[in-house]
Amino acid sequence: MIIGIGVDVVHVDRLIRWRTIPGLLERYFHPEELRAALAKKGGADLSLAARFAAKEAFGKALGTGLAGIVLKDIMVENHHNGRPEIRVFNTALKALNASGATKLHISLTHERDNAIAMVVLEA
Repeated sequence: MIIGIGVDVVHVDRLIRWRTIPGLLERYFHPEELRAALAKKGGADLSLAARFAAKEAFGKALGTGLAGIVLKDIMVENHHNGRPEIRVFNTALKALNASGATKLHISLTHERDNAIAMVVLEA
């Protein structure tokens, strides 16, 4: 049974600006997530934009938004085959458990200026 669906879009320029503000990325992204995205060199901004969109989409799928959730408690990573996956910790895990969902599904896409994420919560 589907508990919730969330979709979000992030303009890549937003992440380009954020990269100029010391400590801001560390506030929003899990350390492993940030390391993996920044390793993509030329694709780092697109990768970070897609991951931030996923965090926003997660909050929308919960139906409660991100109030009370520390953003770096939501981590988007890629399997060896490239498929994205969301892992949640601490505040995000508590919110997920409260929703009744037991599975998270995610899809990411990006092209030049925009990144889009869709999250589905399933029980």
